[in-house]
Amino acid sequence: MPQYAILRFSKHKGGAQGRLEAHHERKKEKYASNPDIDTNRSRHNIHLVRPESSYRKEIDSRITAAGCKTRKDSVRFIDTILTATPEFFKGKKRNEMVAYFEQGLEFLSRMVGRKNIFTAVIHLDEKTPHMHTCFTPITKDGRLSAKDIIGNKAKLTAWQDRFHSYMVKAYPHLERGEPAIETKRKHIPMRIFKEAVHLTKQVAKIQEAIESINPINTGKKKDEIGALLQKFFPRMESFETQVRKYKRELDRLTKENTALYKKANEKTGLDDKMEMAKLRGEIKQLQDFYDNLPDEYKRQLMPTRTIEKTSASR
Repeated sequence: MPQYAILRFSKHKGGAQGRLEAHHERKKEKYASNPDIDTNRSRHNIHLVRPESSYRKEIDSRITAAGCKTRKDSVRFIDTILTATPEFFKGKKRNEMVAYFEQGLEFLSRMVGRKNIFTAVIHLDEKTPHMHTCFTPITKDGRLSAKDIIGNKAKLTAWQDRFHSYMVKAYPHLERGEPAIETKRKHIPMRIFKEAVHLTKQVAKIQEAIESINPINTGKKKDEIGALLQKFFPRMESFETQVRKYKRELDRLTKENTALYKKANEKTGLDDKMEMAKLRGEIKQLQDFYDNLPDEYKRQLMPTRTIEKTSASR
């Protein structure tokens, strides 16, 4: 099966710095929204670049030192995730995985400037090893400009070309994926998959509580179900809003899904397609759950709101 080097960017104006710091630096005891994290293994995570202070201070100090002019809507830092398809890491020892990420960090340092990078941490406590690297998009002439460094879709394609060319020197078996600008595909972020898993677990708890109602515990169980639904509804609404953004990609997956089982030996990203087909199935199950929920719970918990169905799941 093909193996790909993966590099993705996420631009931030500053509001997400605290949340990302808590996640990247593992400053929380529990991560309910991310079931993939095994905190018992977090001690094995590795910093290639360790921040000397908070993300906010790291960002502000670099912007100030460079004398950058900023606006309210300026992109203040960029979060990158550097990884590879899961097959690449199978059978690799810890030092071999670190060497891969060191190669990736060297590439990023050449492209954005080593002094702009304020954290680079390898996460070995999740399903697939990956590295989060954050940097301030400061140009060589001292301007804060994500546009100049990251650019538009065409420039992002050039980024991926350079990334692949750099990584393939050390790992010649890595392949270059099809650019999204050519395939017209929209990347579905990992948070969508993780939120689907979390909501599915919530649904299982609610269904278990509903099925356990009997004449003796009716009142107590209704209170328990009500509390569970109060947590479920807002997250479900937010989830559906996010899913609508990726309707076209999910529709494409529906058309491909039937062919997947007929081409089980095809070596063109079958695992990724199956994962996203699974996501679509989970979305449908979640919305079917809401559709079949007794009206008494809907009236009780959401008298003035209803969850809008998304055509992306049909």
